[in-house]
Amino acid sequence: MSDPDTLSQLARLIDVMHTLRAQCPWDHEQTHETLMTYLIEETAEVVEAVEDGSTDEMVEELGDLLLQVVFHAEIGVEQGEFTLADVAGHVADKLIARHPYVYGTQAVPDDVWGSWEKRKKAEKHRASSVDGIPDPLNTLARANKVVTRIRSHDVGVEMDSTPITPEEVGQSILTIVERAQSCRIDPDQALRIAVRSRESQARSAE
Repeated sequence: MSDPDTLSQLARLIDVMHTLRAQCPWDHEQTHETLMTYLIEETAEVVEAVEDGSTDEMVEELGDLLLQVVFHAEIGVEQGEFTLADVAGHVADKLIARHPYVYGTQAVPDDVWGSWEKRKKAEKHRASSVDGIPDPLNTLARANKVVTRIRSHDVGVEMDSTPITPEEVGQSILTIVERAQSCRIDPDQALRIAVRSRESQARSAE
C-alpha cells in the first residue's frame, strides 16, 4: 500500500512542474533533447552522493533526478506522447512480468540475474545477448555490460574468471592507463575496440 504522504508529495511535484512550464520562460522552452545534459549530470550526482554516504545528499540528488523524470513526462503530456502514469505503469508491468517467482507460481531460479536478462531478451525480440546496450554508456560501463550479458546468456565465449579483489581491480585498471599513457595510447579507444571485438565474438557464438 502506498504511503499517502508519498502520493501527496508526488502530486505536489507534478503541480509545481506544470506551473513552471506555464510561467517560467526557461522551463517553458526546454525539450527532451535540451534536458539530456541535466539528466546525465543529475545521474552522476546521485552516484557521487551514494559513494559519499550522505543521506541528505542522497535525498537532494534523488529528488533532482526525479525532477528530470517528471519534467520529461510533463513535456510528453503537452505533446500528446505519454504521461507520468504511462511511465510508472509500464515499469510496474515490466517488473511484475520479469518476476514470475514473486507474482506467479514459478520457483526462484538459481541464477536470478541470468533469468532476468533472458526474459528481457525474449521480450524485446533481440537477436543477440549484446543487442540493446546504449551507445552513450562510457566505455568501461559498456565493457561491464557486455561481459555481464555474455555470462548471463551462457554465450560460448571464453572469458577470464580468475578471482580478484576490488582493490586489485582498481589498481590494475590504473596501471593499464599509466602504461597506455606512457606509450601514447588512448586507453578508452583501445578498450572500445576490444569491447566491439568481444561483441562480435558473442554474435558469432550465438
